[in-house]
Amino acid sequence: MTLIDIIGSVAATLTTISFLPQAWHTFRTKDVSGISLGMYTVFTTGVACWLVYGLLMDAWPIVISNAITVSLAAAILGMKLRYR
Repeated sequence: MTLIDIIGSVAATLTTISFLPQAWHTFRTKDVSGISLGMYTVFTTGVACWLVYGLLMDAWPIVISNAITVSLAAAILGMKLRYR
């Protein structure tokens, strides 16, 4: 593993982990009042684009972290649409 791979893996891990408290809170409480539908729509679309980019570049730190994040973001977006 090169230094570039290590930095990418650390960055991917940290950004994915930073998203978990919001996702956990939303799943637990089903409180979506503080979540912007527009922001989560754009965010989820952006993360999906990063996932495709990672796949095209064969960059597994990007693929793995964004696959997890897009799943969580899509679930929260679905809850926002359901529980508003």
